[in-house]
Amino acid sequence: MNENSLTGFRVTRAGPLALLQDAGRFGVRQLGVTQGGPADLHAWAWANRLAGNPWGTAALEITFGGLELVAERDLTIALTGANLGISHNQQPAPRWRTLAINAGDTLRFGTPENGLRAYLAVAGGFCGEPVLSSVACVPREQLGGFDGQGNSLREGDRLTMNQASATPTDQVAPESEQPDYRQTNTLDLIPGAQVAAFSGRSLFDAFNTGWQVDQRADRMGVRLTGPRLQCSISSMVSEGISLGAVQVPPDGQPIALLNDRQTIGGYPRLGNLTPLAASRLAQCLPGQRVRLRAVGSDYALRQQRRFMQVFG
Repeated sequence: MNENSLTGFRVTRAGPLALLQDAGRFGVRQLGVTQGGPADLHAWAWANRLAGNPWGTAALEITFGGLELVAERDLTIALTGANLGISHNQQPAPRWRTLAINAGDTLRFGTPENGLRAYLAVAGGFCGEPVLSSVACVPREQLGGFDGQGNSLREGDRLTMNQASATPTDQVAPESEQPDYRQTNTLDLIPGAQVAAFSGRSLFDAFNTGWQVDQRADRMGVRLTGPRLQCSISSMVSEGISLGAVQVPPDGQPIALLNDRQTIGGYPRLGNLTPLAASRLAQCLPGQRVRLRAVGSDYALRQQRRFMQVFG
């Protein structure tokens, strides 16, 4: 936090999980420290772009809703991601575009209507206490966030921000970039090093049947329930785990690992979701259906490059 930071919001009601997230904490996995960062990279990136912020600027990730904020100064913000029944002064708040609010205005986040995680960016960006060169909040590791201790927002907190260098003009994300998270999602997966160890029937089922998002889902990972996948590998040496890795434990039900995952794991991997596929999965509510689609690394790299080019 710098000496020129300003108070932007006061928390008058804390939801179950509202976290400060910049792009993530990198270069520290050899220390056993995970990356953190936005579970939905796509929505987080668009929130910052609409607010006129450069890549990597910290924004709020609000999961499930239940949050209430009061503005303590005039602000320009952007709301993207899930529709959590967000209201601005008791009126529906526009999403996927810039929004000017005044000191004393109230933002309320209700319950999930379409998606699971909403993102709030403010022009200038939120600021917090950097830990290992990032403010990404990982509660399990007690790192990052506004206080540097990995705490989610609590009632009475004051959210600080940087002075905006310029007020962004009215911006709207293209309709093609505004997902309907209720749809059955097809998630791109790059087959992994152990894919040949799965039975032929398991590979057919993995990519030709639907999977259901289990109740056991958080920022560490999402368990998928469906046909039991069988693998000839009973044990293996633990290896590094990347964002989107799909591990298959002995019960045959895949687990897609997300931002707050452990840094190593010893289960065989079906493959790895692309970053944008992991983002889409992070918006799925328990019980929602998804499908897996095998893609090559060249395709996945082109897809990621096109996405990143939008944000410079």
